[in-house]
Amino acid sequence: MDVETEVEVLYWADMVKTSMNMGIGATYRVMAQTAWIYISSGALWRLMKLRKGPVIAALYPVGFLLAQAFLAWMAAYGIAQAVQMVFPNIAGKLIGWGIGAGIAYGILDFFRRKDKKFFAYHLMHDYAYSARTRGANPPELEARMAEFVIRLNEALNSDADEVLVIGHSSGAHLGVSVLADLLRQGSLPTTGPTLSFLTLGQVVPMVSFLPDAWRLRADLAYMSSQDTPFWVDVTAPGDGCAFALCDPVSVTGVAPLDKKQPLVFSTAFTQTLSPARWNELKWRFFRLHFQYLCAFDRPKDYDYFQITAGPMTLSQRYLGRPPSKSRIEAPVNRFKPVAP
Repeated sequence: MDVETEVEVLYWADMVKTSMNMGIGATYRVMAQTAWIYISSGALWRLMKLRKGPVIAALYPVGFLLAQAFLAWMAAYGIAQAVQMVFPNIAGKLIGWGIGAGIAYGILDFFRRKDKKFFAYHLMHDYAYSARTRGANPPELEARMAEFVIRLNEALNSDADEVLVIGHSSGAHLGVSVLADLLRQGSLPTTGPTLSFLTLGQVVPMVSFLPDAWRLRADLAYMSSQDTPFWVDVTAPGDGCAFALCDPVSVTGVAPLDKKQPLVFSTAFTQTLSPARWNELKWRFFRLHFQYLCAFDRPKDYDYFQITAGPMTLSQRYLGRPPSKSRIEAPVNRFKPVAP
């Protein structure tokens, strides 16, 4: 059977990248603000009750930026002390600390320029983008999401067999809200493509556990009670950057009595990757977070390419499939309001 697949990326990373253009000092200020929001709200401790892996991943940029600052300080202090030993006067002190400050800035700037290797600045600004508004969507993001809804409406009025929306990582919670907006419009065609929703490696609790994420919580509750789109949530315990097997609706504490979705199951990297491939990837944490979008050398019932380029719709493939027994559904979120 011939299958034609058209892939379109609903792009929003440019808004986060704009915030990444901050200088060194501004980045440390954002780091302090983000840490304070998660700690003071209690979200950090509740997230750790779910999965420690993604919380550690979130703390990595904080720890690495602090380590950079400590290294820069020690270099500055050492230079200053060395110069003052040679010139034990006020001039020596000023010169020593002046040189030390220059060296410290050079160290910090080196790490900033090499961030494509370390990802500390990248991840810090990624987490800060949602945290700065305490979980509420910034206006520019709401505007972009409205554009996504328009594009989905266009796709649903095409001659396709299926419109499959895929949200990976932080894109998962955007997909929830975009589709909720689409459904609330009541404009789904009665005849047309099947609408499906696939979330991969989701980190929904990183946002839904924040105090002002009422919009996302309302969308999670609404989406979970719908029959359309068929919603499948795939994670893997081997992915330390995702909230593996955590039902994003239930753990957020907004599951309605008539909750129907999502179907939560694991793609089990240790089983779907050969031992040799698993040994190659298991310590490459950020690479593993993207494995859902890559080929498996021992795939079971999850395979990205069979889903996106095969002849079956998502519901045809997974309707009747039982969820993973080890999924986590305990509502541990403190903040449950779905309206401001």
